[in-house]
Amino acid sequence: MRQKCYITFLMMVSLVTGCASSGYRAPVVDRSETSKNNVLASGKRGEQLEKDWRPEVYVVQKGDTLYSIAFNYGFDYHELAELNHIADPTLISIGQEIHLFPGKASPTTGSRVEVKPVETLLKEQPKVVKYAYSEAAMAQIEKVQDQKYSPPLIAKVESKPEPKPVIKPEPKPTADEGNEDDESELKWILPAQGKVIGEFSESANRKGIDIAGSLGQPVYASASGKVVYSGSGLRGYGKLIIIKHNKTYLSAYAHNDQVLVKEGESVSRGQKIAAMGKTDADRVKLHFEVRRYGKPVDPAKYLPL
Repeated sequence: MRQKCYITFLMMVSLVTGCASSGYRAPVVDRSETSKNNVLASGKRGEQLEKDWRPEVYVVQKGDTLYSIAFNYGFDYHELAELNHIADPTLISIGQEIHLFPGKASPTTGSRVEVKPVETLLKEQPKVVKYAYSEAAMAQIEKVQDQKYSPPLIAKVESKPEPKPVIKPEPKPTADEGNEDDESELKWILPAQGKVIGEFSESANRKGIDIAGSLGQPVYASASGKVVYSGSGLRGYGKLIIIKHNKTYLSAYAHNDQVLVKEGESVSRGQKIAAMGKTDADRVKLHFEVRRYGKPVDPAKYLPL
């Protein structure tokens, strides 16, 4: 009995040893490179989407104004008013659709066909002639039946060639409408001298920086562009100036005591545009924002702080 158990034990040991010496291992797949490629691909897609994230149409919400919509999406409110046929920019309603971009041109219709009037062929009624039966009469009848008549005219349908589209030359970019893809062309300077008392924070919803100063201190255009807004119509900004630098960037200058430029005016970098104040603020300061396609970005990335 013991001998049988011992033989069985030896057989089990040999079986286990054979499996271990076969060299078989579970396949190991390194997914780190695949994951890295996926992350890079998603990052590139994110950069592409970041180029212009704005929708074609915006639906007006409670508390919106045409000024705030234009500011938040990087447009001149005059252009939005003209595009949407809004006579008074202060009159928009909740649920109204605001088109942010011009609509696509309607497709051209097919080639026109011109139908010429049908030229009718007037025929005389056949005359009935009685002949006495004879070979000469039969020959005369056959002669009449063999006469050939010209076929009636058919209406002609002619198609005009499709007119070629007129290609207008692209207008040259002006000083305030620069190359939107070349961000390095914009040169920024500090809009005011003073201590930075508030920094940009996306998580804390701080959309720009605050620069402390004294009442009446000069405020300068941080870069060249066109004044697209000058007034007090945006809540929380006091007397505000918005400058459109190109198709990508806006800059905003808030809480001014005096505004020295008008809407539609072109300004140069370093030009005095306002006097520092504390309108709609708890102290004298300049609130300065840089917006890319209407989205606030950190001004510290552009200013020589």
